[in-house]
Amino acid sequence: MNRVRSLVPAALCAISALAATTPPIVYQAKLASMSGDTASARLVLKQYKDKLGVTPEYVEAYSWVARGELATKQFAAADAAAGEVRKLVLAKLGSRKLDADTSLPTALGASIEVQALAAKATGRRDQAVSFLRLEAEKWRGTSIVARIRKNLNLLTLEGKPAPPLEIGKSVAGPSPRPLEAHRGHPVLLFFWAHWCSDCKNQIAIVQELQRKYGPKGLEVIAPTQHYGYVAGGEDAPVDVETRYIQAIYQQYYFGLGKVETPLSEKNFENYGVSTTPTLALVDGRGIVRMYNPGNASYEALAAKVEAALKSGNGR
Repeated sequence: MNRVRSLVPAALCAISALAATTPPIVYQAKLASMSGDTASARLVLKQYKDKLGVTPEYVEAYSWVARGELATKQFAAADAAAGEVRKLVLAKLGSRKLDADTSLPTALGASIEVQALAAKATGRRDQAVSFLRLEAEKWRGTSIVARIRKNLNLLTLEGKPAPPLEIGKSVAGPSPRPLEAHRGHPVLLFFWAHWCSDCKNQIAIVQELQRKYGPKGLEVIAPTQHYGYVAGGEDAPVDVETRYIQAIYQQYYFGLGKVETPLSEKNFENYGVSTTPTLALVDGRGIVRMYNPGNASYEALAAKVEAALKSGNGR
C-alpha cells in the first residue's frame, strides 16, 4: 500500500507535465481517444477547426483519433483516419522539410504506424511490411525513420540475424565490441535515454536478470544516443550532452556494473528505437529472439532468456 501511495504523486506530476507541454487540442484529443471516446475527440477537433482552421497542432490531434480507433479495433475507421492525417500532413508540408515543425512529424509517424498495424490486424501482414519498407526509404534522414523501423522490426526482426552495433564511442565501462564478439552468449540489448523515466524504472529488472542469468552466460549491453539537449530540454552541443549522459549513467545506471554502453544514433536507427526503453534479446548464434519497445516485466524477460539459454549458445 505504501508503494502505491508513493507512486500517486509521481503519476500526478507526470500528467501535469504532459498537460503543460502538450498543445491543449492535442491533449484533449488524446485523452478522449485513449479512453475509447473518439466521437468526443472528433467533436473537439471540429470545434477547433471551425475557429482556427487546420493547424499543425490540429493534424497532430487528429492522429490521436486514428490511434484511438486502432486501440478499439475499429480497423477500417483507423485506416481512414490515418489516411486523412497523411493527406493533411503532406498538404501542410509543401516545400518545407518534415522536421521543420514538431507536430507534423508526430502526426505522420502515427499515421504510418496506424495504417501498418491496421493492415496486420486484418490479415495483410505482407502489405504492412511492404508499406513500411517503402515509407522508411521515402522518409530516410528524417526523425520518423526510427518509428517506421520500430514497426517494421515488430513484424520482421524476431528470428532474423541481429542488426550490427556501431561501437565507436562509449558512455562508461569497457570499450564496446561488435555484436559478433559476444557469440556463444545470449545478449540483452537495453536501449535507454538520459531523459527517460521508464528506463530508470526498468533498471531493477535488468539487474535482477543479470544476477540470476549472468552466471549462466547472459550478457547485457546498454546502448544510448545523443538527443541534442540536456536537463529541462536545454539545447546542448555534443560534448556537453555527452558529459550529461555520463553523469546520468553514474547516477541511475551504475548498478548495471561493467557493461558495454555504446553511444550512437546509428544503433537507435538500426533497431528502430523510437520508444525507450527498447529491449532486444539476441541468442548465442546472433539471432533476435525478442524485440520489445517499451517496458517489460521480469517474468516475460526471464522466460525469453531461459528459452535462449536452453536453445544453446553455439557459435
